[in-house]
Amino acid sequence: MIVKSQRAKKAILASLADVEMVKILDSLMFHSKSINDIIRETNIAYTTCYRKTNWLLNEGLLKVDKIVITPEGKKFSQFHSVLKSINVKYEGNEIIVEAEQNFDIIKKTMERFYSLD
Repeated sequence: MIVKSQRAKKAILASLADVEMVKILDSLMFHSKSINDIIRETNIAYTTCYRKTNWLLNEGLLKVDKIVITPEGKKFSQFHSVLKSINVKYEGNEIIVEAEQNFDIIKKTMERFYSLD
């Protein structure tokens, strides 16, 4: 799909220009993970990971896949990337951003929705 929204284009381009955000997106491409899992996998600083994950979430590039409550009563979220691939092309004064949606997360969301009693 071709991204039409200027805000979405700017968010995608900004995330691709940031090394830590790319690491976060790569980490969440195929499996949902918590912030702690992302930190362990990518070696991104704790506060940086939280800040950039929240930015990606607010811009719509990440989704909360599920919320887990531990036996101790602690709550944490697991995130998943919304996009699977991104192509950017600059052609005669126009930036064209094409993105492929991550259908794994869409499929999971639909399955959960239809399985609710």
